[in-house]
Amino acid sequence: MEVTVDIYRYDQETGAARFDRFVKEVDPKDRVLDVMMDIKDYDDGTIAFRKSCGHGVCGSDAMQINGINRLACQTLIQDLKSRSIRIEPLKGMKVLRDLIVDMDPFFTGLERIKPYFIPKESAPVTERRQSIAERALFDDTTKCIMCGACTSSCPSFWTNDAYVGPAAFVKAHRFIMDSRDGGNDQRLEALDDKDGLWRCHSIFNCTDACPRDIQITKAIGELKRYTVVHR
Repeated sequence: MEVTVDIYRYDQETGAARFDRFVKEVDPKDRVLDVMMDIKDYDDGTIAFRKSCGHGVCGSDAMQINGINRLACQTLIQDLKSRSIRIEPLKGMKVLRDLIVDMDPFFTGLERIKPYFIPKESAPVTERRQSIAERALFDDTTKCIMCGACTSSCPSFWTNDAYVGPAAFVKAHRFIMDSRDGGNDQRLEALDDKDGLWRCHSIFNCTDACPRDIQITKAIGELKRYTVVHR
């Protein structure tokens, strides 16, 4: 089948922005990333975008595809149900070049909630044990690949890059709900803040955008309840 691909182009030095159009013959089961690589290899080698594993694990190729945040490596042409494909950078982040955005504000939000295990005590002789029920409390939020699709879908982030953001909340949930972790008081400092949890208005954009189907809005609600009880 033949598709028309419009790719956003941006030159930071000149500030010039435009869309370049390519007409390609594709297989319906091709991924958007396959088409983009074909364009880069055979039509225009100057197109800039991020990609790495190509299998939905690294999260580096998150972008807007037909107006929706998706991973290019997971999105099949046939699933778009359109012969017109419009590819743009993630919204709410400064564009550095073409489809490459500045992820610094995103990672700053993650750093604020200390997205790593902080043990309650020194290492035991055996592993830190946990029941199946305790593990189930945060099983969903372990799936985050930090692609940024959720955070860049959030209107609160579009107007305030100091906002901690949905991805950081997911990571906070993963560790706060972990019975073995001892860093909750430190994380609550960032969460219970004007740029923290209370800027979330529960509009579910983040949940819709997540390529791993994490129930992000539900996790944020659990964090809000936890924060009210413990602060």
